Amino acid sequence: MAKSIVYFTRELTPQAVVRMYEKLGIQLPGKVAVKLHSGEVGNQNYLRPEFMEPMVKHVNGTVVECNTAYEGGRNTTEKHWKTMDLHGWSKHFTVDILDAQGPDLVLDIPDGKKIHKNYVGKNLTNYDSMLVLSHFKGHPMGGFGGALKQLSIGIASSYGKQYIHGVGDMEAFWTSDHDSFLMSMADAASSVVKLFSGKLAYVSVLKNLSVDCDCCEVAKDPCMADIGILSSLDPVAIDQAGLDLIYASDDPGKPHMIKRIESRNGALTVDAAAALGIGSKEYELIEV
Repeated sequence: MAKSIVYFTRELTPQAVVRMYEKLGIQLPGKVAVKLHSGEVGNQNYLRPEFMEPMVKHVNGTVVECNTAYEGGRNTTEKHWKTMDLHGWSKHFTVDILDAQGPDLVLDIPDGKKIHKNYVGKNLTNYDSMLVLSHFKGHPMGGFGGALKQLSIGIASSYGKQYIHGVGDMEAFWTSDHDSFLMSMADAASSVVKLFSGKLAYVSVLKNLSVDCDCCEVAKDPCMADIGILSSLDPVAIDQAGLDLIYASDDPGKPHMIKRIESRNGALTVDAAAALGIGSKEYELIEV
């Protein structure tokens, strides 16, 4: 089996994001959903609309998000729209909160290892293709957040987020077996990959490298210097490459990030996704 291709640049500019997408040689068809992180109110690390603007406009995309499953500025449609305005997303782009209204779209996961259903925002059916535009960084529960987290927790509705976290048990949102939760994320991601088969592209930005996610109202400041931008057609390979760049860094803050990743067993999600066949951990990194 041929290795997946992952492109890498150390240049961190809005224009470089576009160039990294163009390296993939794909033109996403039809109406393009651009999945990114809108940022929790109070978070200082999320990537701003101005940084994403050339990329979103290059694919004539619609910025898509889903409501959260925890208290904050994005757990109801009304509050999430206010956050979209506050953070400037609705000023710069057409925005769609996919689960603004129910009922959820239910995707089957017949080969799932932990869950067999994925509940996503029903508006997902309005799109023909998707660009997963990730801010790669740490995460309090997943260890790290990248493309696979965007495909799973990111696309899941508020209900669906609880379902993944609880490994199918809505009462176990905070108490489920941790490794089973990580594997459930891989299961959920596989259903979205299947839905948009061949019509997905991934760009990950390794910038503002905090151990915490953009979902944290009070996040740790970045512990490492910025690294660069990755692009691929393989969600497993791009996340594996992101992890490998962290480990290969000579930045003095690297141990903080590695501790966060390893203490949460974050690489298990990548392993589980590879086992499901939605991508490969074997890749060729091409620096541009």
